[in-house]
Amino acid sequence: MAKYRRNDVGSLVLDRPPGSHFRLWPGFSGAAFRRKLFDTMRCGVSRHRREEARSPEQQRPVKLPGSKSGRGSERLSELLSLEAAADVGFDESEAETKRKMLILDELRGVVKRLQFEDGEKKKNAARDVRRLAKEDAEARVTLAMLGAIPTLVGMLDAEEDSDFRIQALYALLNLGIGNDMNKAAIVKAGAIHKMLKLIETPDKPPPLSEAIVANFLGLSALDENKPVIGSSGAVLFLSDVLRKGENGFTKQAKQDSLRALFNLSISLCNIPQILECDLVQYLLNSLGDMDISERALSILSNIVSSPEGRKAVGSAQEAYPILVDVLNWRDSPGCQEKASYILMVMAHKAWWDRQTMIDAGIASTLLELTLLGSTLAQKRASRILECLRVDKGKQVCGAGPAVSAPLCGGSSSTGVRSAGARSESKEVEEELMMSEERRAVRQLVQQSLQNNMRRIVKRANLPQDFAPSDHFKSLTASSTSKSLPL
Repeated sequence: MAKYRRNDVGSLVLDRPPGSHFRLWPGFSGAAFRRKLFDTMRCGVSRHRREEARSPEQQRPVKLPGSKSGRGSERLSELLSLEAAADVGFDESEAETKRKMLILDELRGVVKRLQFEDGEKKKNAARDVRRLAKEDAEARVTLAMLGAIPTLVGMLDAEEDSDFRIQALYALLNLGIGNDMNKAAIVKAGAIHKMLKLIETPDKPPPLSEAIVANFLGLSALDENKPVIGSSGAVLFLSDVLRKGENGFTKQAKQDSLRALFNLSISLCNIPQILECDLVQYLLNSLGDMDISERALSILSNIVSSPEGRKAVGSAQEAYPILVDVLNWRDSPGCQEKASYILMVMAHKAWWDRQTMIDAGIASTLLELTLLGSTLAQKRASRILECLRVDKGKQVCGAGPAVSAPLCGGSSSTGVRSAGARSESKEVEEELMMSEERRAVRQLVQQSLQNNMRRIVKRANLPQDFAPSDHFKSLTASSTSKSLPL
């Protein structure tokens, strides 16, 4: 029989021996607690339906014992929501697992048809690979692991119609999107040489060539593939597609070939192949077409990184006038930055071309760029000005001042001429003492102001024989620009 005793406050409590354990609701496990929650939820639903069946006068708000303003019912609702969310999460994870298993079975079936079927079924399997790998990164990895790449590369040798090989090419293209391992595996499987072999076939349709160009673009993005593609002869094919443009190829094919050539030009070992195709002159002549100008300047920026490339650019026809003209494209700061980089490298490395730059009117353009260009263009323009200033300083130091005066005539004339000689000698000495930087900047400012005046006259539709006044020339000759960022 249970014994009770009184505690310190006088209440009766159960007298338990020391060390004994007491459990509230023995045998009430977590599973039993969840069942009670679900039973409560079901009872609540049925009771709610009964309440709806009642009249409005008979409905009464139900409160749990000891609760205030329905807080007990709110707590119960929270517990039920948590339990339901846990069950829903479990169901979602199970559904996700089933979905992945279905996708895996589909990929296995596609690769199986690709490997063991022939003819139209095999082409349809390649089309399915192209579709599945287009926007699913996991599918690309899985298809490559299942062995799709060697089979697709082998399809390039099949004696089928051109669409058969086109589907294989685009399937390979999609498998390599954003996956360097797949790109390396495609090259190792021999896809480059097989594609070049397709190029050599007579009467190949343009869609086949466009698919090959797209693959060269994707594969050349990987650094370890650049030397393999460049040495295979693909540069000549890409340059031909670029030159032909819309005459037989789409605009997209032209853009893809230009981007592929840019990827290949990043590797120095491919510069000789690009120069052999006489691509420099074409790229310079293409400047002005805003669809390809910036990409063409990027290729030229890579070309001038080698001595052979600088020589080719320097010897190209009208190279410096064209590049100097690009520096005036205020609506295209990207082209300005790339053109200034090319000229900066040429001025720093190819010192024999500096005079050609000056003859092309680069001085005033650079000065204007240091004031109005982007931050990067301003820095590069300042570097070019510094190179030109140093070169001009060497020329000034190499030429000695000629200060001689004829010593003939009477004493009075001799004194006057001696004084004139001393005055001239003093002016020459002051000229030599002037810093090279100030003299170079003063000359550039003067040329810039005069060129700007000519442009203003031209825009104002004034007579062509209009010339700046002597007062304006005196102002430009005496102006200084100490705040120029040199």
